[in-house]
Amino acid sequence: MFDREAQTTKRRRWPWVLGILTLAIGIFVWVIYQWVQQLTPEKVLNTPVVRSYIERLVGEEHAEFVDMLPELLGFTEPRTYLVLFQNNTELRPGGGFIGSYGVVRATNGKFEILDVQGTETLDKQAPASWRVQPPEVITRELGVDRWYFRDSNWSPDFVTNAKRAREFYVAEGGVARDSIQTVVVVDTTVIERLLALTGPITVDGIEFTSSTVVEKLEYDVEYGFAERGIERHERKQILRPFLSALITKVTDDVVSRPKAYLSLVRQMTDEKHILVYSEDVPFQQKLAAFHLDGVAQPTSTDYLLWVDANLAALKTDYAIERSLDYKVNVGEGGVVYATTTMMYKHTGGFDWRTTRYRTYARVYTPAGSQVQDVTITLPKGVRKLTPVEVDSGEELDKTWFGVFFVLEPGQDGSISFHYSLPEKTKKAVESGLYSLFVQKQIGTEAHGLTLDLDFGRTITAARPAEAQEKWFDTHYQVDTDVRLDRSFSVDLEKNYDY
Repeated sequence: MFDREAQTTKRRRWPWVLGILTLAIGIFVWVIYQWVQQLTPEKVLNTPVVRSYIERLVGEEHAEFVDMLPELLGFTEPRTYLVLFQNNTELRPGGGFIGSYGVVRATNGKFEILDVQGTETLDKQAPASWRVQPPEVITRELGVDRWYFRDSNWSPDFVTNAKRAREFYVAEGGVARDSIQTVVVVDTTVIERLLALTGPITVDGIEFTSSTVVEKLEYDVEYGFAERGIERHERKQILRPFLSALITKVTDDVVSRPKAYLSLVRQMTDEKHILVYSEDVPFQQKLAAFHLDGVAQPTSTDYLLWVDANLAALKTDYAIERSLDYKVNVGEGGVVYATTTMMYKHTGGFDWRTTRYRTYARVYTPAGSQVQDVTITLPKGVRKLTPVEVDSGEELDKTWFGVFFVLEPGQDGSISFHYSLPEKTKKAVESGLYSLFVQKQIGTEAHGLTLDLDFGRTITAARPAEAQEKWFDTHYQVDTDVRLDRSFSVDLEKNYDY
């Protein structure tokens, strides 16, 4: 039998049920909205689901590097970069000649190119009151009476150079100078490797490939611009469309191949072809953790850094083959002596980008080292320099020695610095615990490195190990390269005379 009263009661309850359900949904939506409002890119990246997906997508070895992307890409706040394009076919202490620069702003993952110029354009507008005295060798060999932005990377330490480059950029009136906190260095090796991934790009009718991009860009900004009817003051105008085309191609391609691009970035930072410095201290600490800051490392026992500076030798470094040799021996009274030799082979000739090689070569050693002599070997003969004929100085808690060296096309030559190492190195050898850190010059390729360290005492252990047939003698001998910074340690048989 139909119960009309019960049915009426059910109808009266439904509005309450719907009201409560609507209120519950509203509260749930409000809670979700508040939660989303508090989300940051860092929190999203660190959620277990997203983290797991990132590790599958790019590989676990790159996942921590991805944590920096929100700040790098301007998600936390817009970030303006001063990008220095260093040409390492014209090597300088900090990587390569700064022929061009760009100013790029990153906002929520989108990049805006604010300016791309040749450095000579900026330097020409430097105010007359801005007259910083350059290093003496720059004045002597380049004939300039003040220190310009283009020559600001004179230190082998990137942080030092980045601070100086920003200071000079601001003083010379660069675009967006008040908002720049971060300085990035990119050299020609990076451009070549990127094009190896993306494939060729065509700009203004010129096709650029991985093997031709550097030479074609150099030719266009030196000579090709005139052939295309472009005024000299605009000779580097091709750089803006070139960079835009490259960024577009990388952006389109990176989605399908993120692991390949992250691997390239890690390789280029490890090999010091990409470096980043920021005046934002927390951000800089993250950069330093990934060794993106290119600092000169502190010295524990022994240290070696060879630094070349191409001065008025065009782009000749592409034609120079190098090999570094380091020897150590213990002399009278336990004094430890070192001989560092760089061997050069000039494979080029005379043309629009190549000439005789002119380098101001310096070797950085532990503080307190003392030069004994320098030997310069060329086909025409051998020249030995006394300590008073050798430049020297203190920088980065290191002692450096320097000479100017000229090598003709088709010739081989070498420079050998012979010096005594400081008391702390002597004490380390006496204690039987020797270590050596060989630092790579920014922008260089993987030139050879040979070690022959003779301590006059039996070696009990070494890292990295020698070939087994060389174990348990007094020499530590290794052939490797300086593609990366290299660390070595040697344990010696105890000498009970000390």
